[in-house]
Amino acid sequence: MNKAELIEAIATSADISKVKAGEAVDAFVTSVTAALKKGETVTLVGFGSFSTAERAARVGRNPKTGKEIKISATVTPKFKPGKSLKEAVAKK
Repeated sequence: MNKAELIEAIATSADISKVKAGEAVDAFVTSVTAALKKGETVTLVGFGSFSTAERAARVGRNPKTGKEIKISATVTPKFKPGKSLKEAVAKK
């Protein structure tokens, strides 16, 4: 499912226009992004949690040449699914 399909599904499910559903999706993404930039965690009970994790600087290897390269430290977003989401997706 891509963004357009998600917007259409939300519009149909909530009985709102696609424009309003698109605005809601954009607002959600913007809000989660802003919270993660501040280092906060966003938790949606039953669905999951968005957070950040720090990756330490390390030395990697160029797979083509075998030469060592320095990989700088970075902060990356993480998602941890909640119990309800895990159960809904699990094969039984």
